[in-house]
Amino acid sequence: MRQGVKKQMSIFTRSNFVRRSFTLAAICGASVAVMSAQNSQPSAQSSQPVAQTVTAPLVNFKMLALDSSLDAVSSSSSSTTDDEASVVTADPLHLNAMQYNGRRRYGRPRYRGGNTNPDGSSKWIFYGGGGLSQPTGNTWKYFTPSWGLQIGGGRQFSAHFAVPVEFDYDHFGLTGQTLRNQSTLYFGDPNPADNGLDANAHTWSFSIDPTYTLFNGVTGDGFGLYVVGDVGFYHKVTNFTIPQEEEYCDPYYGICEPIEVQGTFDHYTSNAPGFGGGFGITYKFSHFSNERLYGEARYVFVANSQRQGFTAANENTTTYNGWNFFPANSNRTTYLPIKFGIRF
Repeated sequence: MRQGVKKQMSIFTRSNFVRRSFTLAAICGASVAVMSAQNSQPSAQSSQPVAQTVTAPLVNFKMLALDSSLDAVSSSSSSTTDDEASVVTADPLHLNAMQYNGRRRYGRPRYRGGNTNPDGSSKWIFYGGGGLSQPTGNTWKYFTPSWGLQIGGGRQFSAHFAVPVEFDYDHFGLTGQTLRNQSTLYFGDPNPADNGLDANAHTWSFSIDPTYTLFNGVTGDGFGLYVVGDVGFYHKVTNFTIPQEEEYCDPYYGICEPIEVQGTFDHYTSNAPGFGGGFGITYKFSHFSNERLYGEARYVFVANSQRQGFTAANENTTTYNGWNFFPANSNRTTYLPIKFGIRF
């Protein structure tokens, strides 16, 4: 009896296990069938075109652009000389150079600045300086060395050639012998200290100064050398002064009193064309800077027209009846201006 019951329970257990296994297999098979049906049939959304960003072709495009750039460089290097300004343009939009770190090939650089010449030099030059004014020749007999100023600027056509316009002012003193001669003419006393006679002179000029730089003075660095010539208008002046009494009034208290100052006693001028020439040395601190220190020396000749007048030598023999007591102001003038300054 008990064995029959156990046998029936075992048969019932096995039948339940078979049913459950069959049910689970059916469910799995149905799931697989449903998934296969979904994958095999396109959805409504997939049938519509959608804008998508594709990265793989972009990578391929990068590689193609870089390969074409390298091929163009290798093919053009055998046929392009160093003097030709060539830029590899494998792609007309320059995508490989600007966006994809491609390499561009350059020959001689091109300068497109509005104020720059094709060789890299500036189209304009400016300079200024000062220094010594040294009389020479016959001028040395009545003028003494003094100081001078210089300023100029103009067109620069290349790194070698420029044509600036220049203003110069060169100051001079008068020799002791000249003052003694003038004191004799004016006062009959050869000692200017007795009457306080003094004098000064100067020339100022406007000139055109063609300048040719021999080497390294504009676009290079370090030392450079240039030659310069000038032609222009020169105005020569000599002033004789003596102590004069003037009235000075204090602006705060309104008190006025006489004071003694050196006032112009006699005055002479002479206008003439002038010519000159010389050389200069420049020093540029850096290849990338525009400023250059310079020092130059010139010889200047002013073609003054000689005039009659009284001198200490001809005072008693001349037939001249005018008022020119310093005819040396109209003598031809020569001197050496030596200037130092900076150029831009």
